[in-house]
Amino acid sequence: MTEFKSFFSSEGALANILEGYQPRNAQTEMAEAIAHAIDENQSLIAEAGTGTGKTFAYLAPAILSGKKTVISTGTKNLQDQLFNKDLPIIRKALKTPFISALLKGRSNYVCSYRLKNALESTFGFGKEEAAALTKIKSWSQRTKTGDTSEMTGLSESDPIWYMATSTVDNCLGQDCPDYSECFLMKARKKAQECDLLVVNHHLLCADWSIREGGFGELLPSAEVVIVDEAHQLADTATNFLGTHVGGRQLIDLANDTLIEYFKDATDLPELRTACEDLEHEVKDLRLAFGLELKRGDWKDISTNPKIVVSLNETRGKLQRLRDQLKLASVKTKDLDLCYQRANDLNEQLQSIIDDKSGKWIRWYETHRKTFTLSRTPLDIAKEFQAFMQQHKSTWIFTSATLSVADKFDHFANNLGLGDIQNNVWDSPFDFASQSLFYHPKGLPKPEDANFIPAIIEYVLPVLEASKGRAFFLFTSHRALKQAAELLENRIQYPLLIQGNKPKAQLLAEFKRLGNAILLGTASFWEGVDVRGEALSCVIIDKLPFSSPGDPILKARLEAISERGGNPFFEHQLPTAVIALRQGIGRLIRDETDRGVLMVCDPRLLKRSYGQIFLDSVPGMKRTRDIADVQAFFKDDYAKAMSSGNTP
Repeated sequence: MTEFKSFFSSEGALANILEGYQPRNAQTEMAEAIAHAIDENQSLIAEAGTGTGKTFAYLAPAILSGKKTVISTGTKNLQDQLFNKDLPIIRKALKTPFISALLKGRSNYVCSYRLKNALESTFGFGKEEAAALTKIKSWSQRTKTGDTSEMTGLSESDPIWYMATSTVDNCLGQDCPDYSECFLMKARKKAQECDLLVVNHHLLCADWSIREGGFGELLPSAEVVIVDEAHQLADTATNFLGTHVGGRQLIDLANDTLIEYFKDATDLPELRTACEDLEHEVKDLRLAFGLELKRGDWKDISTNPKIVVSLNETRGKLQRLRDQLKLASVKTKDLDLCYQRANDLNEQLQSIIDDKSGKWIRWYETHRKTFTLSRTPLDIAKEFQAFMQQHKSTWIFTSATLSVADKFDHFANNLGLGDIQNNVWDSPFDFASQSLFYHPKGLPKPEDANFIPAIIEYVLPVLEASKGRAFFLFTSHRALKQAAELLENRIQYPLLIQGNKPKAQLLAEFKRLGNAILLGTASFWEGVDVRGEALSCVIIDKLPFSSPGDPILKARLEAISERGGNPFFEHQLPTAVIALRQGIGRLIRDETDRGVLMVCDPRLLKRSYGQIFLDSVPGMKRTRDIADVQAFFKDDYAKAMSSGNTP
């Protein structure tokens, strides 16, 4: 393994390429461990603390092994960073030839056929939508990849993309007249031919099918699978192994059918009526759930006559549309495809409504204009274990947060990994000198109605001492909104509030301002990297226990109890510890970063399980005195002044 010691040394190939590179023993050791695991075909859990440089630590041995490798990351943004930034660096440093490819889900590639169809349609578009589609067409003629993230001037989340991209339901496949020029097919072809493929967890799990013997057609037969941000994998896999039917899907089916009706089936007026009736009934069903946005147990549906009646009406209207489409399906391939979609959606809806097996969790979620009905597996461990056994690949699971008090039981048990080899490489950062953990005395109980107003009084002097430059993280949107109102007229620094602008825009503004306070919930607890003085304080309102009312969590806890386990210590506690570690991980992102962590939950010291949280936190100095926080920031300010950088 001397090649890795040389490669990662202060005078090695990586240091010659990467400006400011600092060698870290943990990075070298991790690379050696992964290389050994690949050589011996042994799977590995590899926890690497912030700053270890885990991306290069797994890329180097994977590439040098010469084996076909799939790397799965947590999000599309991380995919792009890995493919567009990290891989070019490692390619230049290693000087080892290899072919790499980036593959995303089909909704991330423009579909020329659907775009042309939409532009030619006279149904249902306003001027803004037509203008957006025209912009997409102009861009689609210039792009080489068709990746929607490349297009500027139109958000990836804009609803109009639905008309310019395909789904599994509406793709014509080889019957498509534009098949030979299809961006998705070109990306898949590259994926099949490459040595190293970068995907995300959603695509990895969407393509995982036990029934078809493992990886589906999208992913090549990999010899090595590296799962980065692996702490997210179980939740993503659970979602993809479930069944979901949404109001949006049903309305999209009706709208797509109407487009085809006006093109090729105007002699079947009952088809149009069936589309309009389904759309009307879906909207009525959304109203039957009430105005509140929530996730709820299926009992809420089965005990509410109004919802039951509307749900049955929706199912009836869907079946009627399916029957009408069956008659129309002989006319064109597009109408036949709509019929297949209607048939599949009807079967999925029935599987959710009629399930009585006890193996699934049935639940619903309401959104502003739509809803989702879901059936989720209680446990994925056996299926994932079977999946790994069918594919004798080397699996590397890595993240900064996989263990709880130095044990991997929770992560391993969720995926059925059994007694898998594991290793921990601590962060190289000097937390004792770079950070301070502040937990004030006299904090109110989290269940107190006055909790947020009370902790604001503790938070204000910290924000004054830090001169803004803070993330204030919450475990609920309600708490965030309450805190935002209370802080608005009491703080002199800019307030950035999640929900007011897109996440990327908020982060960019936070970095640009340099003294802002960003209030965020779950999406800001992880996957956010702000280096330097702009983020010098992370404040957390409560220990991040999941809501006991969440239908999926509730069912899992009941299942653990039924088999004689302890649901709190087996599931709720370890999940909360990992979430807290992710939140804390936002604070110190570089060797020169300094900052204060504040946790406002008194259970940290007043409950016996609080020690497990403390044992999982980096080795920071701890204080209960605001004067220490003020002194820390005075020292921080003095150092910045001496270097010419005023915080």
